[in-house]
Amino acid sequence: MAAPTVRAAGGGRNVAQRLGTLLVPVPGLSGTTYPAGTQVVVRGQGATVDAFVNGDWLPLAWWEYAPVRNTTPEPGSAT
Repeated sequence: MAAPTVRAAGGGRNVAQRLGTLLVPVPGLSGTTYPAGTQVVVRGQGATVDAFVNGDWLPLAWWEYAPVRNTTPEPGSAT
């Protein structure tokens, strides 16, 4: 299944969106610190990405999160 895309504000380029899990506690823009294990929505790619928890922005470095693997089998894949 392809990752959903979101159009950037202002009509910018499409950005892939995926799920991740925090590996360390990370403070959000709101001042709330999210503990390791919190699921986040990740946008972008590279050494730093934007992540969100209920609309709260968390700028993340590559080592602060792990991608969540898709556990739903693709149609037609071996089970």
